[in-house]
Amino acid sequence: MTTQLAAPLSIVVPMFNEQENVSPLVERVHDALADYTGAWELLLVDDGSSDATVARIREAREAFGSHVRPIPLTRNFGQTAAMQAGIDLARGEVIVTMDGDLQNDPIDIPRLVDRLLREDLDLVAGWRRDRKDNWLRKVPSWLANRLIRRLTGVNLHDYGCSMKVFRAEVIKGVRLYGEMHRFIPAWLATQTAPSRIAEEVVTHHPRTAGTSKYGLSRTFRVIIDLISVYFFMRFSARPAHFFGLLGTGFGLLGGLGMFYLLIEKILGHDIGDRPLLLVSILFILIGVQMLTTGVLSEMLSRTYYESRDVRTYHLPARFDLAGENDAFRMPSAGKRGNEADGGVSAHGDRA
Repeated sequence: MTTQLAAPLSIVVPMFNEQENVSPLVERVHDALADYTGAWELLLVDDGSSDATVARIREAREAFGSHVRPIPLTRNFGQTAAMQAGIDLARGEVIVTMDGDLQNDPIDIPRLVDRLLREDLDLVAGWRRDRKDNWLRKVPSWLANRLIRRLTGVNLHDYGCSMKVFRAEVIKGVRLYGEMHRFIPAWLATQTAPSRIAEEVVTHHPRTAGTSKYGLSRTFRVIIDLISVYFFMRFSARPAHFFGLLGTGFGLLGGLGMFYLLIEKILGHDIGDRPLLLVSILFILIGVQMLTTGVLSEMLSRTYYESRDVRTYHLPARFDLAGENDAFRMPSAGKRGNEADGGVSAHGDRA
């Protein structure tokens, strides 16, 4: 498929023990981009493979040219770190990420890139509507997608699809850690408006070579990572609100319990051996601890933002900083505050 709009393009593919898929992948990428009118490069990131993946990547570079860039990591750091390495080293204005197991189809790349440029978006995420996986992978993924949509407010059907197209200037402003690659749209929503994030149905193939690196254990890691994403999206610049809310809730529950026991004591009932007494004291202590943690977190947050001159907002990358070369409007000679135009004087007095 030929795109009418094109930009320098970087395709990032993390690979781990995919020696059988390297050559077919590179061939399919070249076939898919045969009519692409812009410059492009293919970054194959080897995530510490124990097979011949690195050797196959180097052979592909020799066969196809220097635009095929091998990026060998020193050991297995995980898919997120491998993806981050490729994004850091990408030189294109548009960055595509995809899996190296041939389940994503490179034929979709021009269509996704064209939509990103045509609609002036920051991310077009792939949606595997007809996913070719077994139910052990589909069911946890379906549940995770619903949970992520509910908590992050970014309305996508398929967060786990690695086929995504980004504007480089936006994705390079996001740092990925742990297993956070599946939450890239949510992280991106901290940099740009959700209206600049879209999804597109993409082709999905069953795995024909190599072995899957996914299992049910990832479901639990998704839940833990989701808590972190939710916190950073909502409370990174105001952690005291998060811990304060928890502390206030626990404190109120403990206070209500103690008030009830006080009434019971006044009425002459014995409360010394009642479990509610210990639970109420525990809730009050947890509330105090949460509140103090919130204060300390607020201090750390402000120290971080002020010491590193980190902004709590983001301007569009193509935002024209109007005023850099423009002069202030000055009062006309002999007219204080530019009275003729109803202006404001230097002292802020309204004319």
